Amino acid sequence: MQAEAAGSQQLLKVINRMALVRHLCAHPGLSRADLAGAVGLTKSTVSMLVRELIQEGWLAEREVVATGDLGRRPTPLFIDPGRLLLLGAEVGIESVRVVATSLTGEIQASTVTHYSAGRSAKACIASLATALLKLRRQLDADQQVLGIGVGLPGGVNEARGVLHFAPNLGWRDVPFGALLSEKLQDSLLAGVPLFIQNEADVAALGEMEFNPAPASDPLLYVSINQGLGAGVIVGDRLLTGSRGFAGEVGHMVLQLNGPRCSCGRRGCAEALVATRAMLGRKEEDGEDATALRSLSEVRAHLVDEDPETLQAVSSAGRYLGVLLQNLATAYDPGCIVLGGAVVELGEPFLKPALATLNDYAAAANLTPPSVRTSRFGANAVAIGAAALARYRLTRPALPLTDSGVAVAEAEEPA
Repeated sequence: MQAEAAGSQQLLKVINRMALVRHLCAHPGLSRADLAGAVGLTKSTVSMLVRELIQEGWLAEREVVATGDLGRRPTPLFIDPGRLLLLGAEVGIESVRVVATSLTGEIQASTVTHYSAGRSAKACIASLATALLKLRRQLDADQQVLGIGVGLPGGVNEARGVLHFAPNLGWRDVPFGALLSEKLQDSLLAGVPLFIQNEADVAALGEMEFNPAPASDPLLYVSINQGLGAGVIVGDRLLTGSRGFAGEVGHMVLQLNGPRCSCGRRGCAEALVATRAMLGRKEEDGEDATALRSLSEVRAHLVDEDPETLQAVSSAGRYLGVLLQNLATAYDPGCIVLGGAVVELGEPFLKPALATLNDYAAAANLTPPSVRTSRFGANAVAIGAAALARYRLTRPALPLTDSGVAVAEAEEPA
């Protein structure tokens, strides 16, 4: 009983410490007294916890500017920008992108590593481990990495550290967390808490955790690349679903007997909106195949005002509008954030999407939802992965998908 009581007291202390950190992330410059009132703790408790957090590198004090007023001015507190860092990684179809950020999301260093010819899960994990360690060596020796987050292009069981299915890479049931932890053994990153989640989910967390403005609730992040997915934030919590598949909106069927999707079904949003929907098609042996054209070629054809490309991009945009209408109906979001490489096509893609969404809203005499593009651009998933680490580390009482723990301590996958 004494051990249980001691454990409960220790957990309560950690929860209170992280409550102070989260509040200062959102409201920098508060004094100890202001912070005590905001989080509902006594001034003596806050003073003790703040002293510890300053010593450990979480918080920093700033000198008070003299104003000429009588009396002692309270000392403002801020998140320390440089001592404790987070690593975030995006595992893409062609490459891995890794960033080191401060606790408030400012990028301190970054690197991109392209895969070699082999794209097996183990080969890509080896590339990721190399990139993570390369970035760690760029940091100062006195800087500490608190956690590592990884955004993956598929359905993830975060509690078990397993990537269930990445259709555009052909990976199934990969014990990603265990394999990456193994690669980092006996390195500078050995033992650092590791968290993995779907790419759109982590990008949504980046918009919530690292946004200085109040986050909208619910918040939807729609990621459009070669694949298509969404991250859903409801009440300051990431919605992952019972199996970790929440947000797989790319596999909502928008057209009966439509083009075949990477998942095997026909008419999925991914096949109608994502990259393949804009690529030229040709008939080969009676099968509809995608011509070998990249998104950069699509951009070039848009500049040349190629009629076929303009029509394909506009069609994909209209189907995006249909998808956004369905998501708006399902979630009634405070804000929808669009991200991913396809969004960078700009007006030829986004204008028909928003027009379609607005037309649906007008037909029902409703105000359309707020829609904006990601504030982090090409780094949205990598920065979001760093946000995943902060999200988990500063919410110690929040269970993972299956009431598990961080991958570094999770049950080994069967």
